[in-house]
Amino acid sequence: MDLAFTPEELAFREEVRGWIRAHLDPALAAKVLGGLRLSKDDIQGWARTLGRQGWLAYRWPRAFGGPGWSVVQQHLFDEALAEAGAPPILPFGPVMVAPVIMAFGTPEQQRRFLPGIASGEVWWCQGYSEPGSGSDLASLRTRAKRDGDHYIVNGQKTCTTLAQHADWIFCLVRTSTEGKPQTGISFLLIDMTSPGITVRPIRLLDGEYEVNEVWFDNVRVPVDNLIGEENKGWTYAKYLLSHERANIADVNRAKRELKRLKRLAQQCGVWDDLRLRDAIALLEVDIVALEMLVLRVLAAERSGKPALDIAALLKIRGSEIQQRLSELMMLVGGPLTLPYLEPALEGRWEGPYPGGDSALAPLAPRYFNLRKTTIYGGSNEVQRNIVAQTLLG
Repeated sequence: MDLAFTPEELAFREEVRGWIRAHLDPALAAKVLGGLRLSKDDIQGWARTLGRQGWLAYRWPRAFGGPGWSVVQQHLFDEALAEAGAPPILPFGPVMVAPVIMAFGTPEQQRRFLPGIASGEVWWCQGYSEPGSGSDLASLRTRAKRDGDHYIVNGQKTCTTLAQHADWIFCLVRTSTEGKPQTGISFLLIDMTSPGITVRPIRLLDGEYEVNEVWFDNVRVPVDNLIGEENKGWTYAKYLLSHERANIADVNRAKRELKRLKRLAQQCGVWDDLRLRDAIALLEVDIVALEMLVLRVLAAERSGKPALDIAALLKIRGSEIQQRLSELMMLVGGPLTLPYLEPALEGRWEGPYPGGDSALAPLAPRYFNLRKTTIYGGSNEVQRNIVAQTLLG
C-alpha cells in the first residue's frame, strides 16, 4: 500500500489550488469557512463556475463529458475545494443520479440529462425516503401505474433535501406488488414542474427549511423517463447509495472544520483547557484514521487491485466525526452559542453580539442540523449490520 502522492499528482493539486484562488470569491469563501448560511445563488453560482471549467462533473469519465481524472486526482480536487472554503458540490446530480444514468440509462437519456448536470444549470433532488420507509427503503409505497406512454404517480416522499429549489427529482416508485418488496420497485426521473407535484417545507430544529415533503397526485411521467428496466430499480438504487454513503464520509471537510474548531477555541480563550485539548486531539486522531481509510481505498484503485467495499464503514465514521466536531464547537462556545439571530447566520449582523463574537452564531444551528447525519443515507445502526454481513461474514 503506497499512500504517497506522486510528483505529477502534487503538481495537479497545485494547479487546482491556483485555479480556485483565481475564481472563488473571497467573500463567499469567508461565508463557508465561518459556517454561515449559503443561498441558492451561492451554491448554484459556484456550481456553474465549476461547470464552465468542466470540473463540476469531476468524477465523470471523458466519454460522458468529464475530465477523466483518476480517483487520486478526484480526491485532491475535493481536498482543494474544502480547504479553500468553496461551497459544497451538491451530490444529487453529479455524484448520485449521473452515475446511474451513465450505467443504466439509454444513450438518448444520457444525451438529454447529463449536459445539464455537468453545467450546473439543472438542480436535482432525491426521492427515496417516505414516512415509514427510511432505512427500510424497500417498504416504500409511492405507486406508479402504467397508462400507455406514461406512468401515473401517486404518493409522498419526505425529508427531500432542497426540493424547493429542484428542477428534477429521481424517484423510487412501486410498479408491482408481486414477490419480494425489492422486486417491484422502478427508478423514474420526474420533472418538478409537472402538474400534481406539491412541495411542502419541513421546518427543522436549526430554523431552516432544508428538507421537504413532496406529494404526487396523479402526476404523469413519460415512460421515456424510466431508467433501465421496470421493477429493477432496487439494483439501481443500491448502486446509487454506494456513491452517497462514501460521499457522506467527507473527510476533507472534516479536516477543514477541525481547523475551525481550534480557531474558535483560541478565540474563546479555552484553548489551554487540557480536557478540551484531549478531546480535540482524540477527534484529530480519528479524522486522520478516516483519511487513512480513504487513502487505502485510493491506493487499491490506483494499483489496480479490487476496490474496498467499505461505503457503509465510511458513512458510519464520517457521520459520527461530523457530529463530534459540532459537539465540541458547542462546548467551546458554551451558552453564547444559543441566541438565535438570523442576520448573524447570514453575515449581516451589525450590532453587538452576546459575548462579543458573532462567529458563535452558526454553532447551535449546525449542531442541531447534524443530528441527521447518523440517520440519513441509511441509519448507522443499519450500516453496522451491513458491515458485519459484508466484511465480517
